[in-house]
Order: sequence, then structure tokens, then C-alpha cells
Amino acid sequence: MMQTQPKLFNKNLVLLILCQGIFLTNNVTFVAINGLVGLSLTTKAWMATLPIMGYVVGGALATSIVARTQKRFGRQKSFQLGLLIAIVSSLICAYAAYSKNFALLIFGTFVAGYYSANGQLYRFAAAELTDVSLREKAVSWVLAGGILGAIVGPNLAHWTRNSFDTEFLGAYLTLTVAGFVGLGVMHFIHFPDEVAVKKDLPPGRPLMEIMKQPVFMVAAIGAALGYGVMNLLMAATPLAMKVCGLEFKDTALVLEWHVIGMFAPGFFTGSLIKRFGTLQIMAVGVLLNLICIVVALSGTEVPQFLASMFLLGVGWNFLFTGSTALAISAYRPEEKDKAQGAINFFVFATMAVTAFSSGALVTTQGWTLLNWGSFLPVGLTGAALIWLWPKYKKHQK
Repeated sequence: MMQTQPKLFNKNLVLLILCQGIFLTNNVTFVAINGLVGLSLTTKAWMATLPIMGYVVGGALATSIVARTQKRFGRQKSFQLGLLIAIVSSLICAYAAYSKNFALLIFGTFVAGYYSANGQLYRFAAAELTDVSLREKAVSWVLAGGILGAIVGPNLAHWTRNSFDTEFLGAYLTLTVAGFVGLGVMHFIHFPDEVAVKKDLPPGRPLMEIMKQPVFMVAAIGAALGYGVMNLLMAATPLAMKVCGLEFKDTALVLEWHVIGMFAPGFFTGSLIKRFGTLQIMAVGVLLNLICIVVALSGTEVPQFLASMFLLGVGWNFLFTGSTALAISAYRPEEKDKAQGAINFFVFATMAVTAFSSGALVTTQGWTLLNWGSFLPVGLTGAALIWLWPKYKKHQK
């Protein structure tokens, strides 16, 4: 009897890809405008990226809460709660920009961190919506949904910049509409891991036992440092380009191609991992990050910003998709909430440090020093891959 080949795409996966696009529209728009709005509301330039830091600190602190809501209420209700909070936080940021309240802007982005912590779990949920043999491709395709954010996010910021007397107020208001669209889409997704199923699962291993596995450790390092370097340079780019006298339309173009670099490879990264191996693709991501830094150090004109940010995006994609695939192999189904929560906490904690550092460094020490400093986390990620390589090969035999 001929065995049917499992299909990658289904209604649930396609809708989740769309939700990822909406999530990244929010994320990219926040990165594109929050530093600039912050700069306009504070007299101290080094504080400009505090609203971006508020976003990732909020995400870091929300990871454990999100893990508990996922476990208690299931994927769908938890994701819907995240979208509701996205709507509320966008309205808070809109009012903060209108009333010129810097502290309220930071609070608004801090609240938005809960949505970010939820959205970071879309990629893990993707692996549950298709056959187990296709989970790398499912993760990759859901990440590819971010291409919508790549196109809409920077252009949304540019198109709505002067829609009202208050700069970027229109962008924040438009994000509330995106949140409502996301709620509608999420309503039609069925996740197979609802609460009734979870009640029959054993408790699994303690979190520390899971985290001590070399595979999990390197997955966490790859995800956290890969995201950290990307966030360090991406959050600083709008400020650096402004300092260099470049126009916001150029900044929007650079961010657009950066995010295209982040998510367009998602259409084939999963296939590359299946063909060449997880660690090999992560190693290519490290190499692309190194090339990105070299290009960034070569000059401060639009072509250098454009090329370096695009390479940074592709490098991030290879590292982050590979880290996600690596992490999935380190825990059992009953352990997923705490394991995924731990991974995301490391990601957000690293992003919090880099979000603050990016603004402080680029406004005090300059773009060049910021890039030189990026060699350290990229080198540490490469060293972690080299350390795991013989252990991982032995484990696969």
C-alpha cells in the first residue's frame, strides 16, 4: 500500500503565518519609531532608546506569565490576550506621543512586551500544526511570515509620520487596527494542545535538568546572542543614520531590507536545515554576522547601512531558525511551556541589555565602536557551536 506524503500547509499554519506578519508589523514599527520619538521627548540623547528597552524588558518579565497562561488556557486564548494587550499598549503610546510624555511612552512599550513574549511563541506553535517530519519547515515558514512586517512596518512609519500634527501618532493608531485584525485571524486557528489534552500529560523533568543539556544551552546561546546582536545594531540604526544626516526615508528603506533579510530566507531555511544540518546553517549565520560588521565599519553612507543590515537580517534568520529547531529537540511535549519560556527569557534579557546599550553607545561613543563591540557576542556564538559540534554528532549516531 502506497504511503501518502504528509502535507506542510493547512489552514491553521497559513493563518499563523499571517499572525506572524501582523506581529512583526508591530515589532518593526516600534523599532523604527520608538527611538526617534524617545529622542524628541527627552533632552538626554543617551536615553532615546529607553522606550525600545521598555519593550524588551516587558517581554522578558512577561515570559513566565505567558508560560503560565499558555499552560492554563491553551495557545489560542493566550495569543488572543497578547493581541488585546497590543491594542491597549499602542493606544497608550499614541497618547504618550500626543501629550509629549516620555515616561508614559516607556510604560506603553513596557506593556507591549507582553504581546512580544506571546508572539515569540508563534514559531514553536508552528511545529505543532503539521507533521513532525516537517516541523523545521513549519518553523521556517512561520518566521517567513515576518516578510509582511518587513514591507508594512517601515513604510507604515514613513507613510503615517505626518498624518497628524504629532509626529508618528498615526503609526501608533494604525497598530491598534492591526491588533484587531490579528484577533480576527487568531479566532479561526485550532491548536491541537488545548487544556484538556495537557491535563493527561506527565509533569516532565525539572527545568534545570532540561537547561543543563548541551543542545539546550547552545540553542539558548544562539537564540539570545543572535537576537542580541541583531537588536543592538538594528535599534541603533535609525539614530546612527539621523546623526549621519541621512533622511528618514533612507532609514525606512534600510529597515525594510533588513527585515526582508530577516524573514525572506524563511521560505527555504527549513529546507537548508533538513539538507545540510542545524549546526551548519547556524554557523553560516555567524559568518554572515561577521561580514555584516565588517561592511558596517567600512562607511556610513546609505549603501553600507543597507548592505550591512540586510546581511545582519539573513544571519539572524539562520541563527534563530536553527536555534529554534535545536531547542525543539531538547525537550518533551509535556515540558514545552517551561522550556520555551526559558529560551524566550534569555532572548528578552539579552535584548533588554542591547536595547539600552545601543542608544547609549551610538549617541556617546559612535556607530564604529558599537560595531567593534559586536564582534564579542558573535565570537561567543561561534565558540558555542564549535563546542557542541562533536557532542551533537555523537548524539545523532
